[in-house]
This record gives sequence, C-alpha cells and structure tokens, in this order.
Amino acid sequence: MISLAPTPILQTERLTLRAPKGSDWPHWRSFHHSDRARFVGGGPDQEAGASWRGFGHIIGHWAMRGFGMFVFTLKGDDTPLGLTGPWFPEGWPERELGWTVWSEAAEGRGLVSEAARAARHHALATLGWDTAVSYIDPDNARSIALAERLGATLDRDARRPAWDKPCLVYRHPSEDA
Repeated sequence: MISLAPTPILQTERLTLRAPKGSDWPHWRSFHHSDRARFVGGGPDQEAGASWRGFGHIIGHWAMRGFGMFVFTLKGDDTPLGLTGPWFPEGWPERELGWTVWSEAAEGRGLVSEAARAARHHALATLGWDTAVSYIDPDNARSIALAERLGATLDRDARRPAWDKPCLVYRHPSEDA
C-alpha cells in the first residue's frame, strides 16, 4: 500500500500516531458503517460511496493542508483504533482538534485521551496554533466528557460550522495553560 510521505509520527507511552494509509480503509469502513459513527455522519445505513469519500477526505486533508488527523495504534501493533488530530477543512470557522474511536478496544483505557493530548500538543507546539476547538454533537456524551478531561471548556460564543445540525464548541487550553 502507498502511504503519505513525509508525515510526522508521534509516540506516546502506549501509542503510535501516524498519518492514515490505504490499509486503514477496511477499519474505517467498518467503523463508518456502525452505530459508533452516528455523530460523524456515518451509521449502519451509510451508503458505501459515502464511506469511501469520507476516508478520502481524511487522507486528502494531509495533501491539501500539510497536516491532518492521525490514526492511533498501540505501539508494536499497527491495527487502527481511531483517529485524532488537527482538522481544518474549507469552510470551518476555526481549527479543530477532532477524534473518532473506531474500536471498542480503545475505550475505557485512557487511550483516546492519550492520543488526543499528543495530537493537540503537535497542533499547538509544532504547527503553531494558538487555539483549537472541538465541534461536538450535543448528544455525544462520551465526546463531551473527553473534551472536558482534556481541559476544554464550552465556548458558547464561538462560531459553528454551517451544518444543518446543532453542535457544541469546546475550546482547548493553550500550551501555557
């Protein structure tokens, strides 16, 4: 499989964060066609082409912006567990720190928080962002809880993407906070 190059690889105590690659497609597809993806435009009734285009959007973000979300895996095991990192598609009002958890195996162990902290540090320290937000569906209690564990606070005055659904905006602390 072809992979994006050059892209950074981040390491934490337990995880490797890397750019997405073609071999991640079956894992994304399974996630995107599951109930786990209901807050990010997926779900069991998802049309196959929409999943393909969604994954292409993730990979293409790296090519078009020079950064993007990282697939996170356990060190020594390249099985994708989810996606987290800097995200700023055309039309977004602000730069976002986003995440999706593809596998139940990643839940309840602090792995998503660990990955998101590393990705946020990369966005702030390496990419030079001075702020980041997370756009979260108001019904996504797990994502809200993660944002709050990361120290993000609800920003009621922030602009939201032009979606046809409600979303909350959580503002992340700076590196100095």
